[in-house]
Amino acid sequence: MKDKVVIITGASSGIGKALAYEMASRGAFVVLAARSLDSIREIENDLVSRGNHAFAVQTDVSREEECRNLVNATVAKFGRIDVLINNAGISMRAIFSETDVSVIRRLMDINFWGTVYCTKFALPHLIKSGGSVVGVSSIAGFKGLPGRTGYSASKFAMQGFLETLRIENLKTGLHVMIACPGFTASNIRKTALAADGSQQGESPRDEGGMMSAEEVARRIADGIVSRKKVLIMTMQGKMTVLLNKFFPTFMDKMVYNHMAKEPDSPFK
Repeated sequence: MKDKVVIITGASSGIGKALAYEMASRGAFVVLAARSLDSIREIENDLVSRGNHAFAVQTDVSREEECRNLVNATVAKFGRIDVLINNAGISMRAIFSETDVSVIRRLMDINFWGTVYCTKFALPHLIKSGGSVVGVSSIAGFKGLPGRTGYSASKFAMQGFLETLRIENLKTGLHVMIACPGFTASNIRKTALAADGSQQGESPRDEGGMMSAEEVARRIADGIVSRKKVLIMTMQGKMTVLLNKFFPTFMDKMVYNHMAKEPDSPFK
């Protein structure tokens, strides 16, 4: 990763912030993209003070022109792009019958369209450098999770998009990786949307035994270096994907029961 130019969306907190520090520690030139300029400026200043190269670009990935600006600003600053990590994302927690359609639209705008926009504008530069496109997805992109219709839909869409992009670029040298952490100790559940579009607040899950954002970042970085296609980070995730291929009805029940055990579950 030394001297590689890496764009990270959703870099203000959680996995994105951990990725910024992980990539910088490996000698990369890190471009921090997020809506909160103050947050990414703080990270930028900290990285620079440690002798790293960092550049903050305020970006709302749901806005096409801001994604174009992110790419243009990166190329103007560093002259190239080697890695794009589409990490920006939000979640939700509500059953579909009670969910306002605007919530689904918001998740698709950020999780799916944000990936499409950033990848579209970065693609010529990534092909030129023989670089990598990464989508930070979820097991929800392999198996529908009850109470997360919009989240699963956005991750299924992201994965279909990235898989197709990989096939289209079999002969260009572009590396495409879908990275699927398990439940991670980050703020994505605290910012998850409720049925009416408001943030749910405190996470309903105990984060004590979850994988840390730093561990997720390390595995993603290793996956980029080894040019993996799909990176499923937990045994639970691997078993879910495998069993769903052969026993989908059984897994429907298992997933329902698992999600129903959450505190304040929307399932009665």
